This record gives sequence, C-alpha cells and structure tokens, in this order.
Amino acid sequence: MKVVAIVGSIRKESYNLQLAKFIQKRYAEKLDLEVLSLKDLPMYNQDIENEAPQTVLDFKAQVKEADAVLWLTPEYNGTVPGVMVNAIDWLSRVDKVMIGKPSFMMGASMGNLGTVKAQLHLRDILFSPGVNSPLLSGNDVYIGAVHTKFDAEGHLTDEGTIKFLDVVIDNFLNWMKTYV
Repeated sequence: MKVVAIVGSIRKESYNLQLAKFIQKRYAEKLDLEVLSLKDLPMYNQDIENEAPQTVLDFKAQVKEADAVLWLTPEYNGTVPGVMVNAIDWLSRVDKVMIGKPSFMMGASMGNLGTVKAQLHLRDILFSPGVNSPLLSGNDVYIGAVHTKFDAEGHLTDEGTIKFLDVVIDNFLNWMKTYV
C-alpha cells in the first residue's frame, strides 16, 4: 500500500519527522511510506492556483497517486502548524486531490498531552468540503513527552509507544481494505 506522510514541521530535528521515519522503517513490509517535505512549498495564493508552480504540481501528484495520507502534526500555539495548513490549502483547491483520500493522523510534542488540540483542529480541517477525507478514528496517537521517547540518534525507544503503533498500523491496514 502506497502512503504519503505529511509532516507539519520543517525543522531538521523534528520529532514528528523522526516518528515518520520510524514508521517508514519499522513497517516497510506493510507500507510503502514516502515522507513528503513541505519546506519548498510556496504559500497558497488563489491568484496562481490555476498555474501553480511545479513544486505544487509535484506535491499534489504525489498525494493523488497515494492510497492514503498519514498526517503527523506537532502542536504550535494549540493548533496545526501553518506549513501543514498551507499544504492542505493547495490540496483542497482546483483538482481537490484529497476528496475521498483516506487519512490517519498522529502527532508528538514535548508537552504531556501530545498534540490533542492540534489533532482536533486537523480533524475538522480534513472533514471540510474541499478536503473531505475519510479518517480512521478511534486510533488516536498523541505522543507526549516525546523528548524522552527517542534516543540521541533519533530512534524511538519507548516500548509502550512502539507496541501501540503496531496496533494502530494494523488497524489502519485493516480499515484500508475497504478503500483499495
């Protein structure tokens, strides 16, 4: 199954990027996961949406070709980061490549609650008319105190989190059987 991961942080040492890479490696036999970068995506501008830059066209094509999207969001000021909202703005316009595209989400932060607020907002955004993405529910992944769960090389070391991710990934794959 081809899945693209959209990470809402462009920071080089992003915990959510580390989480995406962990998932990419650990579940390689179950998922063909490609981690997309948002750092070169220009700000959405309706004036150019019909003649979007090549970076936007390439990004949208990668999402369109995928069977599903994994959203990994940090939480900035109690909500979804601007780079992630910008990516969704591009995906929700013109050819609207997210409509009907299955999604699941997770997030990690240094706070104790993980990314609860950001994921609540992201859920609302994913259900909006221009996106309308079916979402795996009941498998919420809020990784709090993430800085204690990765080692210095960026490897997830918390066994409880790993076991939980094993369950969530299997639940996602079983849910996806209804879409592909």
